[in-house]
Amino acid sequence: MPPPKPAASTLALERFLPYRLSILSQLVSASVHDQYFEPSQLTIPQWRVMAVLGRFAPLSANQVGNRTLMDKVTVSRAVAALLKRGLVERATDDSDRRRSALRLSAAGQRLHDHIATLALDYEARLLACLAPDERQTLDNLMDRLMDHARTLRGTR
Repeated sequence: MPPPKPAASTLALERFLPYRLSILSQLVSASVHDQYFEPSQLTIPQWRVMAVLGRFAPLSANQVGNRTLMDKVTVSRAVAALLKRGLVERATDDSDRRRSALRLSAAGQRLHDHIATLALDYEARLLACLAPDERQTLDNLMDRLMDHARTLRGTR
């Protein structure tokens, strides 16, 4: 029987930060989807497009992809579905006629505002298990980790 591996080379998956972040993200996304997106018949990628447009519009589909880290195909499918439902509008970019700019339609803005209110309530309930100083610490740590992850990936 081979000797056991040294502890330093053993991956304790349940303590591995990327795994834990992924599981937390999936749990939160599934809960938000079930409560808010499913009744509105939105997929998670469609909501991400709407959320980004609700905050930063007008944007090109490429800019939406950059802000959400979704691939072009996922963004394209989400935008197409939102256009078909009349939740997003596409206009030619005045500065570059080859590009189109996306923004929420009036109906899209109403749906966005409704879901955003519910999502903020969910966030408050999720964070309720943390004291205010812990929330601030978590926020600061998340910012640092995101900045460092971008640096490690070479996208800063």
